[in-house]
Amino acid sequence: QVQLVESGGGLVQTGGSLRLSCAGSGRTLSSYAMGWFRRAPGKEREFVATIGWSGDSTYYTDSVKGRFTISRDNAKNTVYLQMNSLKPEDTAVYYCASRKVSYFSTRIADFGSWGRGTQVTVSS
Repeated sequence: QVQLVESGGGLVQTGGSLRLSCAGSGRTLSSYAMGWFRRAPGKEREFVATIGWSGDSTYYTDSVKGRFTISRDNAKNTVYLQMNSLKPEDTAVYYCASRKVSYFSTRIADFGSWGRGTQVTVSS
């Protein structure tokens, strides 16, 4: 099993930036594809970004393309989400998760271990 802890959330103005971190423990993350998801107020949890186990493949939901960058440092057992040009609609609790299936997926059900989330608030 792997335990995940998100950090780096906070309050930022529209157009600002934040970098979220997801630290793993219990098991190394190097063999897992990882993902970031978010739940905005009053909405369902949605996919944001995913990265392959080696870090060479990434995929983003349309609403964050060109603004967010997912990356990983397997030596540090950490996954990152760099968020630039933030908008109020990015306000949400952000979760990292490890994918439990061996094929590409953005489905919540295909991710096994989840962190507890970190709050990101973007003010107008």
